[in-house]
Amino acid sequence: MKISTKGRYALRMLYDLAIHHEEGYVSLKDIAERQNISKKYLEQIVPLLNKTGLLRTNRGNKGGYMLAGRADEVTVGDVLRATEGSLAPVTCLEFEPNECPRMKDCSTLFVWEGLFRTMTDYLDSISLQDIIDKNISDGGDYCI
Repeated sequence: MKISTKGRYALRMLYDLAIHHEEGYVSLKDIAERQNISKKYLEQIVPLLNKTGLLRTNRGNKGGYMLAGRADEVTVGDVLRATEGSLAPVTCLEFEPNECPRMKDCSTLFVWEGLFRTMTDYLDSISLQDIIDKNISDGGDYCI
């Protein structure tokens, strides 16, 4: 599986909002400049994050964007599912219950289920706050 720029940039956008949460609503222009991402591209990502409830928006003079929840509640898995869709490595695992006609005879299903479980467990175990904390402990400058 390959994560698209949409998924990576969404993570950077939400990370930026998390580290600037004291400022309240943050303009897309500011995020774009700090993260060196096109504002137009971020405008395409915003609806995906809005739809899944990860982002709060405010229009007007003091308008902008902020995280809808706390940084320790938003996981990398949440962000990637919002932007990439299903993280399932094979189509048959995208639906619950798995209705693949070959399911009972599939000799490799356990491989894909294990990969899916490992990947989702890992991505869901890392929050935006974890990324912030790791960056600070490594002496980072808030760039991901």
